[in-house]
Amino acid sequence: MLKRVAIFGLMMLLALPGLAAHRKTAMGWVYTEPLEIYFFCGGPPGGTFATVVYNGARAAAEILGDRVKVHYVWSDWNPQKMVAQFQEAVAANPDGICIMGHPGVEALAPFVEEAEAKGIIVTSQNVTLPELEEKFRAYGFGYVGQELYASGYMLGKAAAERAGLKPGDRAMVWGLLRLPTRGLRTRGAVDALEEKGIVVDYIEITPEVDADASLGIPIFVGYIQKHPDCRLVITDHGQLTATLPTYLREAGLGPDDIFAAGFDLAPPTLEGIDSGYVDLVHSQQPFLQGFLPIFQVYLTALYKIAGLHIDTGIGLIDKTNVGPIRELVEKGLAG
Repeated sequence: MLKRVAIFGLMMLLALPGLAAHRKTAMGWVYTEPLEIYFFCGGPPGGTFATVVYNGARAAAEILGDRVKVHYVWSDWNPQKMVAQFQEAVAANPDGICIMGHPGVEALAPFVEEAEAKGIIVTSQNVTLPELEEKFRAYGFGYVGQELYASGYMLGKAAAERAGLKPGDRAMVWGLLRLPTRGLRTRGAVDALEEKGIVVDYIEITPEVDADASLGIPIFVGYIQKHPDCRLVITDHGQLTATLPTYLREAGLGPDDIFAAGFDLAPPTLEGIDSGYVDLVHSQQPFLQGFLPIFQVYLTALYKIAGLHIDTGIGLIDKTNVGPIRELVEKGLAG
């Protein structure tokens, strides 16, 4: 009789509103349906790259149906905002949180520790958090995204070669070295150019331009006016890459006056490739960066799958090979 009462009491507790969807038992964490997940899209609503990430997460949620309930978080690519939002997500005590790694290990570590202690599955996308991934991999902390330094190096090396640059030629890299981990992609591009003896002028992407690429127009125009001998520009930011045609036109440059390269495909970037203003783009498949983290949380919760580390940085896109993915890019499903 007592056993039946205990079982009935447990069933009533599970039915009560407001309880966390996971509970600590002698057998480990027990989950109820649906799994509640906070997912970080990274940029602003409607942003070209963040929208593809969001669409990937939405596709995963639609496949899982009523097994998951996903809250989407938009951060304007602002690391401080991401940290504050992550704290808020931990306080909400969901089953899982899929975070962007832009703030870096040091900034996020205390709150990841808190989340893990509460039984919240944490995983990451877009920017690696190696120490946290290593520490909590057994509990589902994985990574879906490009290998940052390697991706930057790949683009820098290929851009210099295709532009025909020689030692002593000038290039500009517009990047994010101030961010400890995210900046590795910028560092890779710079290193690839400097190893070839190219003179690199580095410009930091300000938080304002990070949030609104159009604010970079006077910065770019001013740079070109001061350095008319610049032969290559690399923008380490999807929104800035999409804005390259505008930058170049505003600086009075034609499509053949300077080699322009950057990261991530978007409809405006396609137009830049077609017009000749964008010569080379590195693709990191942001759709997967939305799709797979949702499944990481689900697989860890139900099947104790450890964190998966998945490199999505597939390679380089130009006018010769953009055709097969053009329609997907236009629909916000590739980039």
